Amino acid sequence: MSCATCSGTVEDAVSDLEGVHSADVNFATDEATVEYDPEAVSLAEIYAAVEDAGYEPDRSTATIEIAGMSCATCSGTVEEALEGVPGVVSVSANYATDEGTVTFNPNDVSLPTIYDAIEEAGYEPDRAVDEAGRELTEERESAVERELRTKRTWTIVGGLLAAPFVLVMAQMGTEWLYDFAFLPGWFDWVEFVFATALMATLGWHFIKGAYTALVNNRQANMDTLVAVGTSAGYLYSTAVIFGVITGGLYFEAVAFILWFIYLGVWLEARSKARASAALRELLEMQAEEATLVRDGEEVVVPLEDVEPGDVMKVRPGEQIPTDGVVVDGESAVDESMVTGESVPVEKREGDEVVGSTINENGRLLVEATNVGEETAIQQIVERVKEAQARQPDVQRLVDQVSAYFVPAVIVNAVVWSLLWAAFPTELYAVSSTLGSWIPLLEPVGGGPEVAVPATGVGIPLLEFSIVVLASAILIACPCALGLATPMATMVGSTISAKNGVLYKGADVLEKARGIDVVVFDKTGTLTHGDMRLTDVVPVDDAVETDGPVADGGSSTSATDGGVLESPVDPVDLEADERTLLSVAASAESGSEHPLARAIVEGAEERGLDLETPTAFENVPGHGIRATIPRGEVLVGNRKLMREHGVDPSPVEATMERLEYEGKTAMLVALERDDGADREYELLGVIANADTVRESAKETVAELQARGLEVMMLTGDNERTGRAVGERLGIEPANVHAEVLPEDKADEIESIQSDGRRAIMVGDGVNDAPALTSAHVGIAIGSGTDVAIESADVTLMRDDPADVLKAMRIADATISKVRQNLFWAFAYNATLLPIASIGLLNPALAGIAMAASSVSVVSNSLAFIGWDPHDDYVFTPLRPFVWVRDRLTVVE
Repeated sequence: MSCATCSGTVEDAVSDLEGVHSADVNFATDEATVEYDPEAVSLAEIYAAVEDAGYEPDRSTATIEIAGMSCATCSGTVEEALEGVPGVVSVSANYATDEGTVTFNPNDVSLPTIYDAIEEAGYEPDRAVDEAGRELTEERESAVERELRTKRTWTIVGGLLAAPFVLVMAQMGTEWLYDFAFLPGWFDWVEFVFATALMATLGWHFIKGAYTALVNNRQANMDTLVAVGTSAGYLYSTAVIFGVITGGLYFEAVAFILWFIYLGVWLEARSKARASAALRELLEMQAEEATLVRDGEEVVVPLEDVEPGDVMKVRPGEQIPTDGVVVDGESAVDESMVTGESVPVEKREGDEVVGSTINENGRLLVEATNVGEETAIQQIVERVKEAQARQPDVQRLVDQVSAYFVPAVIVNAVVWSLLWAAFPTELYAVSSTLGSWIPLLEPVGGGPEVAVPATGVGIPLLEFSIVVLASAILIACPCALGLATPMATMVGSTISAKNGVLYKGADVLEKARGIDVVVFDKTGTLTHGDMRLTDVVPVDDAVETDGPVADGGSSTSATDGGVLESPVDPVDLEADERTLLSVAASAESGSEHPLARAIVEGAEERGLDLETPTAFENVPGHGIRATIPRGEVLVGNRKLMREHGVDPSPVEATMERLEYEGKTAMLVALERDDGADREYELLGVIANADTVRESAKETVAELQARGLEVMMLTGDNERTGRAVGERLGIEPANVHAEVLPEDKADEIESIQSDGRRAIMVGDGVNDAPALTSAHVGIAIGSGTDVAIESADVTLMRDDPADVLKAMRIADATISKVRQNLFWAFAYNATLLPIASIGLLNPALAGIAMAASSVSVVSNSLAFIGWDPHDDYVFTPLRPFVWVRDRLTVVE
């Protein structure tokens, strides 16, 4: 806020919100005091209103590790608890990563308060996270290891306590096959003792979680299902062994259910830790110290003591300590850890380098630019964390289903248990019929005794009803639903980070799949953006040359639009050529535009002396007008010349030839002062060319092979743009030429006006409005600046082929999400009815429950080693793809 008017603007913006009772904004203190009804308006909406008014409210963001979340319901509970804390703007809890990302007003709430709220909800926050919100430190890693070690210990203990029940299972087998029992009667009490020990250890883990969810949050979760199912079996079996009721014992089912589900919990936690390990490895790769050059002497200091502007000496084989710019030396640098490309990149004076990358062979002096939390590595990790916190739209549906899933499962189990108690004969007929159709399935225990009288098989009706209750509860798996999306997106975002592709959120992965058009900005994206002077053609030479080739004398024309290979010696320049180039370069010396720099550098290479302009004006979309000692100069296109009374027709043939070669041709005119009359004289044409990137044509071809339409935006005229488009394989109709920088966003909106969804690929600065307007915006060649707000996707390299990487990663990740969701829904939709109809033993239900969540995690991890240079193929389909590829080669 810069004045009292600003404070009034903020007051008006906030006061207009429904639910805000008063808003007082103090310009002197830069603070606002707002009284509002949290039932009618949220703090997030107030923040949004301030931002929409053009101001930036203070906020902090912290990522907190949270232990104890066992399913998607738990993450929802954490979010609900934190949203109720005054001062919290937004919160996103991720069950797959065991983390919560909290945005809050640091003036109203502190991290300790947030930690307390998480604990009150029944979960354990990692208080090792500092006030700056730094995470993934060594302390965090040890916390993860402690959690895994605890789960591993209890898994081993539980396995030992469940071991005696193997004898019980073996006896069941011998009774079924040979009608022979080998365990004595007193062994029932051994079962009771060991089952009680399991309920007091592994069972307590689930009972405590269920109690917390019910009492603190009034919700039911996966712990509730396990606690209710195992408790029902344990209490029923205890009543039987103490003679309260008659029936069979299910201690062995309770034991194996608890152990297998807890084993699944441990395997799930270990797999999640493995998925996030790759991200921690990035931080662990950072150098611990740096060699600084101070006053000609070398000083070794800890990395945290390096400050921007320090000059670091990096020897061959050493890590570059932090981000910087090479100030001396040449070397090849291995950047594979951040780009995924194994080929080292040549670096020389003026080039950016990324911290933690490896200097291969030469000595470098690097001036530090970004240090600490601002380095590319730290930004990458932060960007990935943000991406993991933003889930695809499909996750919202899953969250809604999960919120009602557990209560619905419990109601379903109770209803079917009561139905079996009320109508055993009728339901047995249905159950036995279905069991005959499905191999290996039959009513548990032979069915209820009352339904199969005088057969000698079957179990008491109460016992059968308890079995149905336990099985229908234990078979349901909310974990598989909760993990399906976040596990896949966690792995996908990690793969993308290791390959130099950074998504702003997992929701962008979903958007990147539904694309119809890919729009490239030409300069710096499809071309190198390194303009070079190629042609200097005085007007007399242009008039004399009327054929398809006009030798400008000072240039080596290249029909592919390539740059000048051999700069011409100054002595080879004719007088009129020297005049033309020196006038143009002198005028352009006041500009930073790439075309201007190319002209100036070309003149300097030819040894020409330049004059300093006394006035300079940029004419957007047309060229420049400048005043030098010789007079006023115009450098630009035909429109600029005609507006100042200059006829470009004498050089039209030369202009067209150069434009057809894909070069940017510019007219040069100098004002002559002939007494009373002042007019411009056309001096000739100069041309620059930009080389097309080696991978651009292949990238365009592959995008077109995917069925996507490829377009190009350029500020060049129609002929130049189409010439470049032709070399790239882009249809002439898809080349949008003469597009001014400020009009790119309008062009994107026009392309999308018929319902098509476009990816815009640009540089993230000049193309920011267009990136924002596109369905998906991709900023290319960001180097060490990875936090480009206007872009949905940021590419570390300036290679257009990485656009294909980004699309492949999106395809693979969302495919994994859909595979996981299909398995999770299919599992529950298939086995819940089977358990409800009395065809599934509770022990098998518990094993299936554990296996379902582990399978979802394993499927997500199945592509963690995939290289996105190639399309991902689902493992079961690879043999078919291999055969298809071989047949294609033969044809």
